[in-house]
Amino acid sequence: VQLQASGGGLVQPGGSLRLSCAASGNIFNFNVMGWYRQAPGKQRELVAAIISGRGSTNYADSVKGRFAFSRDIDKNTWYLQMNNLKPEDTAVYYCNIVIASRLYWGQGTKVTVSS
Repeated sequence: VQLQASGGGLVQPGGSLRLSCAASGNIFNFNVMGWYRQAPGKQRELVAAIISGRGSTNYADSVKGRFAFSRDIDKNTWYLQMNNLKPEDTAVYYCNIVIASRLYWGQGTKVTVSS
């Protein structure tokens, strides 16, 4: 399985971006699917994730109400809609997926929130 993340860029505070993660290969039997981010000098942290078979999405407290996870099963793609972006959202965003207890990462897409 290979993951290709895209959609990052430079945006002003209060703006929006939508990140995409396109997967190649069979991801039908995934266990966990999500987004992480890593800001300069900080550890990688969970942003949003879904667990297969559960109806809800887990979000980091810092993004609740601003970010939304979605997926298009037919396109093997999942998304992170980011609204009302703040400078503290600046980071490299990574998508990942767990299939049969194996973890796969995308290459990361950089998001910079600055005026």
